[in-house]
Amino acid sequence: MRYRTLGGTGIHVSAYCLGTMMFQDGCNSDHDDCVRMIHAAVDQGINFVDTADMYGQGESEEIVGKALRGRRDDVVLATKVHFQMGEGRNRSGNSRRWILRAVEDSLRRLNTDWIDLYQVHRPDDSTDVEETLSVLSDLVRQGKIRAFGCSTFPSEEIVEAHHVSERRGLGRFRTEQPPYSILARGIEASVLPVCRRYGMGVLVWSPLAFGFLTGKYRKNQPIDLSTGRPTIRPERFDPTLAENAAKLDVVEQLVDLAENIGCTLPQLAIAFTVAHPAVTSAIIGPRTMPQLEDLLKGAALTLDDAALDRIDEIVPPGTNLYNPNAPMPPRSLTDTALRRRPLADRAAA
Repeated sequence: MRYRTLGGTGIHVSAYCLGTMMFQDGCNSDHDDCVRMIHAAVDQGINFVDTADMYGQGESEEIVGKALRGRRDDVVLATKVHFQMGEGRNRSGNSRRWILRAVEDSLRRLNTDWIDLYQVHRPDDSTDVEETLSVLSDLVRQGKIRAFGCSTFPSEEIVEAHHVSERRGLGRFRTEQPPYSILARGIEASVLPVCRRYGMGVLVWSPLAFGFLTGKYRKNQPIDLSTGRPTIRPERFDPTLAENAAKLDVVEQLVDLAENIGCTLPQLAIAFTVAHPAVTSAIIGPRTMPQLEDLLKGAALTLDDAALDRIDEIVPPGTNLYNPNAPMPPRSLTDTALRRRPLADRAAA
């Protein structure tokens, strides 16, 4: 296993990070099996584990907490805050009120006194970023978290947050967690360069492109929409849609490349993401032990320039074959009031 420094934190983490979104009801609800997988990952050299409070409404954090009993010092532990937890108002977002409550809940579920990396899961346009940075800075001073970062922030909001941190003398985002894969390379244009400019660590999610780079879904082969990820968003796997057909065409070319290299498609896909100089770690999210074991076999894989050049030919740099954020578009696109002047103002103009 290779190790890298997480941004400017001085914390050394494995190039593969174990993501635990699959450890919940509806995915893998066998807690003992999930604990065994976490132990196996740590035994194989992974020292970086990522979860979130909203995964199974806290179930994933509870599983991680069970697994790390007696092994807490061996692991750099990351979790996230933002999404709705339970019923009622003010139980989500990036406000001081909610973060102070959410971090205590996460600490309890994780059975730990501190969180190494506490991440804001998404931007919140209803909360001033200064408010968020202020409470996160307080949590660092209190020793409840060691560092904090953001997840799936556009480059302009990352830049704004750093300006606010400098102007107000607050702690700053040390990491960003964006979607990145061979099929979704859009962040190469601005997010990754911005992260490098500010010395941020980057841990990327969905390096297997929501399962399309597992090799399970192939061109001209039936796709079972009744199990796994297709049950959550079946339209994402409908081969009659042009976007999905394009992805399946690319998969066939990548399968050939992987076979020529002598690796599996998932191993190729993850090796591609960690080859980028801005990427610190790639989050792998296995659901079963065999999936974990297959991914770990590729941990030492290094792609040469010829392989990376071929990938660039198949999917040009900066290209998204699909929108990885489509399930959760920003409010600036979904709220018409933010895209249209009031009718009276339009008429006056």
